[in-house]
Amino acid sequence: MGEVAATHSLGRRELEQLVQQALEEARGHGVDQAEVAATHDTGLSATARLGDVENLEYTNDRGIGITVYSGHRKGSASTSDISPAAVSEAVAKACTFATYTAADEHAGLADPEMMCTDIVDLDLDHPWPIESTAAIDLAVACEDAGLRFDPRITNSEGATVSTNRGVRAYGNTHGFIGSYAKSSHSISCVVLGTADGEMQRDYYYSVARDPADLEAARHIGETAARRAVNRLGARKIKTTRAPVLFIPELARGFLGHAIGAIAGSAQYRRASFLLGAAGEKIFPDFVQIEERPHLPKGMASAPYDAEGVATYDRDIVTDGVLQGYVLSSYSARRLGLKTTANAGGTQNIVVPGNAGDLKSLAQQMGTGLIVEELIGQGVNAVTGDYSRGAVGQWVENGEIQYPVHEVTIAGNLRALFGRIGAIGNDQDTRGGIRCGSLLVEEMTIAGS
Repeated sequence: MGEVAATHSLGRRELEQLVQQALEEARGHGVDQAEVAATHDTGLSATARLGDVENLEYTNDRGIGITVYSGHRKGSASTSDISPAAVSEAVAKACTFATYTAADEHAGLADPEMMCTDIVDLDLDHPWPIESTAAIDLAVACEDAGLRFDPRITNSEGATVSTNRGVRAYGNTHGFIGSYAKSSHSISCVVLGTADGEMQRDYYYSVARDPADLEAARHIGETAARRAVNRLGARKIKTTRAPVLFIPELARGFLGHAIGAIAGSAQYRRASFLLGAAGEKIFPDFVQIEERPHLPKGMASAPYDAEGVATYDRDIVTDGVLQGYVLSSYSARRLGLKTTANAGGTQNIVVPGNAGDLKSLAQQMGTGLIVEELIGQGVNAVTGDYSRGAVGQWVENGEIQYPVHEVTIAGNLRALFGRIGAIGNDQDTRGGIRCGSLLVEEMTIAGS
């Protein structure tokens, strides 16, 4: 891509050969099992602030990681030097480390019959051959659109245009070797608005696998500016209990706490507010949570997980009832279960809506708080206690009345999940959880 393309980019076949070499080296050391992952990432990022270039960065990272298992003892090593000698040295170190670690009966590769046998093309690779000058011009145009949007926009933290392409290969001693390439591109803008001595900041961004799917730079800058202007004149409100409406980009994080709580590691460590909750009703009847790993161009799509296990569609929550956990082979063994092909995380969590967009949900809410930004990390994963600083808009009679700041929204996640009143059809597809606006029928809103 532009200047980046001038540097030799490793292809899938080359990375697979590198993986094969490392596996053969590991077999030569007499280990029981081994797995190898090799990567090559190239990218460009350009940031403009107040019309000038603030940062221009190229990335060209490559590396290989080796994990071996010997008598249930695990050893790992990695290197960014992919020469044959360096790979051999990394394999030797991994084998040496395995002689010192404690045995763990649950350690090892995923079962061989679960390996992916059909690496489907998920349309994830769309390189963006943009030169640095063009990326800078695009960032300048994006920021300029934000600065010109309203005279109350007085400053900027900049606009950034980024492009990245990564090739990944994975193999293990079950005979599995696979690889695929994926790209990710983004445009973002952050601006500041000022009125009557008050300053407010907000942002907007677009991200996609295919640059053709990115939102227009002008729209991104203007949306950031509109959001910042809408925050001016923010007020404090008195402590109350009222409905809370999360915008889509925050709704996915709210539901993400549930996904974290059903992760295998949280379950076997007994560090989850949803401990042993499979089969229990967690959400209202209308809530469905689906995992769809094979969505074309999906930001979290993958044909196989980090252990080579074939990914597949599954329903995590059906009619509000939790169907199971999110497991790697290790966490599954710890729990006496089977892996769910989630080594490395989930792949495209989809939450279908049962209502309209944010505006229609605000009308449904009547009186309450639209949350547009969350502050702090006040979430206890063990108890489910939830307390976050919030910024947003106060709604009365279904209409936005004024912006609100310096409030805290709080409750217990297990109870809050049961109080979800509606989920919008305005899905945010920019991340690994696809969810629309989400209405919680009642939360504590702590203000003045």
